[in-house]
Amino acid sequence: MRMTSPASVSRRSFLALMAATPLASVAQLRAQVPVGLELYSVRDELTKDLFGTVRAVAEMGYEVVEFYAPYYDWEPAYAKKVRSLLDDLGIRCPSTHNDAKVFTAEGLDKAIELNQILGSTLIAMASAGRGVEGIDGWKGVAERLTEASEKLKPLGMRAGFHNHQLEFRPLEGESTRPMDVLAAHTPKDVVLQLDVGTCVEVGGDPVAWINANPGRIRSMHCKDWGPDEGYRVLFGEGVSPWSDIFKAAEAAGGVEHYLIEQEGSRFSSLETAERCLADWKKMRG
Repeated sequence: MRMTSPASVSRRSFLALMAATPLASVAQLRAQVPVGLELYSVRDELTKDLFGTVRAVAEMGYEVVEFYAPYYDWEPAYAKKVRSLLDDLGIRCPSTHNDAKVFTAEGLDKAIELNQILGSTLIAMASAGRGVEGIDGWKGVAERLTEASEKLKPLGMRAGFHNHQLEFRPLEGESTRPMDVLAAHTPKDVVLQLDVGTCVEVGGDPVAWINANPGRIRSMHCKDWGPDEGYRVLFGEGVSPWSDIFKAAEAAGGVEHYLIEQEGSRFSSLETAERCLADWKKMRG
């Protein structure tokens, strides 16, 4: 069967063509968004044996990993050894999770060097730090992210912000949330790395958030939450509407990779990571 190029057909014809695509092909397209592990999930093992832990994670079937704050203390020579391991295992590190201190002129220079060695193109601020208050305080955080973005963009890299509960709670005396301020006062290429579980815990609507910020949810932490066990539920066992989240992330959010994150569970950290990936595969097909 000869397939017509989408560029040569009308929008209506193209949508009809996509609607006729076999379900197996649709599943294959979805599978192209890689799933990884935020290595904070196995932090106890990582501190004992980083190389062995990363190897175990890759052998489970994870396609990407995200290193968190302690990576920033590495020397470049060590980072090169880690990169060699990733290459040998056939996995990638597309992003890193960083303290607010990284988003200073001097701090960002070091992060750029390490991230370039690792192959990471997203440097995400995981916390704004202490002392940020009110709309003006969060506008200041947005300014720091904007400055970082301007420095990173020529390098083919992006700045990002990773939310926790705080950023999805309204500011005192306001209806506006910190994430609303950050989204409104940063350029579109600043990634809004969505932590699903913390958004859900405080009553946020992750699907609405994704749809309201098209193209900006390029990275997502797939952490679940449940009213009884909190973040200790395994991926897929909580109340997060994952099917709708994935649809929004892939149709509107611009997601480039998913990262399973776990605070802990009734199992060991490595078994937790393995069980979460198994649940992921069942859900995603």
